[in-house]
Amino acid sequence: MTVESAIVQRNSKQSAQLRPLAMAVAIAGIASSGMLLPVAAHAEAAATPAPIETMLVTGTRGRERSVTNTPVPVDVISADQVQSAGAFGGEFGVALQALVPSFNFQRQSSSGTADLVRPAQLRGMSPDQTLVLINGKRRHTTSITTTEAKTGRGTAPVDFNSIPSNAISRIEVLRDGAGAQYGSDAIAGVINVRMDERPEGLDVSYTYGGHRTDFDPAGHDINDGETNAFAASYGMPLGDGGFIRFGGEHKQRAQTARGAAGDVPFFEDEGNVALVGGQRNFKPGDGKSIDRNIWVNFGTPLNDDIDWYGLTIYSERDAEGTGFYRYPISSANILSVNPQGFRPVTTGDNTDFSISSGLRGEAMDWQWDGSLSWGRNKFDAGVRNSLNPSLGATSPTSFSSGTTENSQFSVNFDVSREIGMGFALPATLAMGIEYRRENFESKAGDLLSYSAGPLADFPDFKAIGAQAGSGLRPEEERDLDRDVGALYIEVSADVTETVFVDASARAERSDDFGSTLAGKLAARWEFTPGYAVRGAISNNFRSPSLVQIGYGTSSTSFGVGGQLTTVNTLPVDDVIARALGAEDLDEETSTNYSIGFTGELTDDMVLTVDLFRIDVDDRITLSERLTCFTPIDEGDGDTGGGDGDAEPSSIGIQAVTAATMQLCQDRNVTSANFFTNAVNTRTEGVDVVFTYGIETFGGALDLSAGYAYAKTEIQDVQRAADPDLILVGVEEANTIEEAAPKDKLVLSAQWHNDALSVLARVTRWGETTRVFNFGGGFEPEQTYGSEWQLDMEGSYNIFPGVQVFPGASNLLDAYPDKSIDDISYFGNLPYDVLSPVGMNGRFIYGGARVSL
Repeated sequence: MTVESAIVQRNSKQSAQLRPLAMAVAIAGIASSGMLLPVAAHAEAAATPAPIETMLVTGTRGRERSVTNTPVPVDVISADQVQSAGAFGGEFGVALQALVPSFNFQRQSSSGTADLVRPAQLRGMSPDQTLVLINGKRRHTTSITTTEAKTGRGTAPVDFNSIPSNAISRIEVLRDGAGAQYGSDAIAGVINVRMDERPEGLDVSYTYGGHRTDFDPAGHDINDGETNAFAASYGMPLGDGGFIRFGGEHKQRAQTARGAAGDVPFFEDEGNVALVGGQRNFKPGDGKSIDRNIWVNFGTPLNDDIDWYGLTIYSERDAEGTGFYRYPISSANILSVNPQGFRPVTTGDNTDFSISSGLRGEAMDWQWDGSLSWGRNKFDAGVRNSLNPSLGATSPTSFSSGTTENSQFSVNFDVSREIGMGFALPATLAMGIEYRRENFESKAGDLLSYSAGPLADFPDFKAIGAQAGSGLRPEEERDLDRDVGALYIEVSADVTETVFVDASARAERSDDFGSTLAGKLAARWEFTPGYAVRGAISNNFRSPSLVQIGYGTSSTSFGVGGQLTTVNTLPVDDVIARALGAEDLDEETSTNYSIGFTGELTDDMVLTVDLFRIDVDDRITLSERLTCFTPIDEGDGDTGGGDGDAEPSSIGIQAVTAATMQLCQDRNVTSANFFTNAVNTRTEGVDVVFTYGIETFGGALDLSAGYAYAKTEIQDVQRAADPDLILVGVEEANTIEEAAPKDKLVLSAQWHNDALSVLARVTRWGETTRVFNFGGGFEPEQTYGSEWQLDMEGSYNIFPGVQVFPGASNLLDAYPDKSIDDISYFGNLPYDVLSPVGMNGRFIYGGARVSL
């Protein structure tokens, strides 16, 4: 149950208060939440707490059940909630983070492609351990991995912000392992997005906002991050009893800059230091972006027994990320081009397209559904305002870093029927088959983006390739395919009037990983009217994505002494990766346990508590940075030109053999990492939701509280075949265990009547911890304390169907703790990206909605 929608359960006995049937049809059966801001078309029903029970099917293929009657926890988010929570230009991921306590969607900065495609986490797990469905069909993932992000590092997640927020009817968030029901990736849970099916009406909205913040590190107020968002959708009947609805969004966001004046750490003896000292040379924050989305959703009867349905979504994003500032080098060749240094800007053209269509109907008491779905993500990466230093003054300043594409084609056929088994109600038998074909392809960047120029061996020009965007090399290109077949069966039944049981099994086989069998048993017992216990046990799996198997890129990270260094992420089959200890990836497997309590304390008060444990074996993560630094003495006294007596650090900068060092030199690779099944983890936690609604002061007051806690610990680390190389050390362990907030509290209240609504939401983000390894035993660490955030929004219906709404996110202008000097890069980067409260401060917005 979601923090803000669970209250819909409280008045199931007050059926006399149900709003007119025409209104229920108009909102397509969406639950109305007392904590959400009602849109103008629905405002006439806002004076009383909404009594309609939300019915859903995610989590079981039996008959529809309310969210308190499911054997596993499911959150339900309505379209109205998404509208009022997506303050930052209608970002879908931002709305989910505000509404679901167990969902986090931190903003990234100076994090490469993660600035442009942000990863999300459910229950503190990896972003790619959550399966995303659109209208019940598997959604494709992005074609890039977030190699530079701290949260969700090294994953290829679904791009939530490519899903148009104005196309959503409701969202069902299943917080439990569901591999037996839905297949690979459903370790942490499943997010099913249901699209708008209203057959009539025009909805138009416009939102304008920006950050208005007191930025203490710079000593003055900042006004930036201007955001404009326009959305529209229109529906009409299609055929006899069908519908078609289509719409679009245009969202534009300006950059924010949250750097501070810092020191110049590495050029104390250089004559040009005065050009850069004491200035705000770094610009952490949000890069500018433009998003355009269009969508069409339809369904219509072909005859009395068969319906035809379909959905198409097209999204494109032109976005920029912020790179680290490059200090000047005392060479006339470079100074003539960038005499005061430069700050590269990463660029990304992200294109998403998906189409799904199928037929469903009934024959001989069987409900059947057959569909075809195809989706593709294409990402063109680049960098501007950059240099390839080894080319000197002849270097271009803009580069293409490479192109990646990831596609997924699937065929599904599902059947279900009720069968008599002598229970309190007929049982439901569901079966299905699936065929899925996946493809990943990568293409090299510009030749000059990775070439070693004539100054490559000059002492001042050790960096080879475009800064912040060294291109993919031809030898790192990949074209990979995978074929997957699956068969599942599920039986669910109300065994007695108080006991419900659901059992499912799934066999899945891929041509590269063989066969996998997953099973799940879930049950609910209502031990007294209104009070129940529920629980589940399951085993689940996740195949390594083709993106993780074949992806190659370069990034910039902090090396010895905190200086910037280029790190190449290599495909696991790359010759250098193999020499460094890479092996073929295996599937992740998990065992999930959950037990919970649901109680309808009164007609207006609901409480749910769910505890869980998720054990993951062979969890996929990026290795530590392995650097061609000092070769290991192989016994012949030849150290390959190194210092001979240098020892590898415990992690990060590690020694390699002379032969491996030569391979790296031949490819201009100074540091590298790769994907590995290096750790086994255990995640334990609890989710609590409490809701209460009353009528007061001539309107309805809805209160709710939600708390989510999840702690991940590494149970075992698999070492490389070479004992001198450590694949997972303090930085990667920190990413897995402590980079995401362990807990989150959401308190929310909304009072509303027919014309006016006032919403207040307080969120407490838990503490996070950052650890760096700069080599030589220098491992600075900082724990960032918990932070409170206040969001408020009001709305007023100035005319029937016309609504205005002012609001503020982070109204009290909260910031995380300032980073210590060893982590803030000598004061240039005052705030870390770990805390979801972010580094941008207060955001003020307003807008209008028209519904006709």
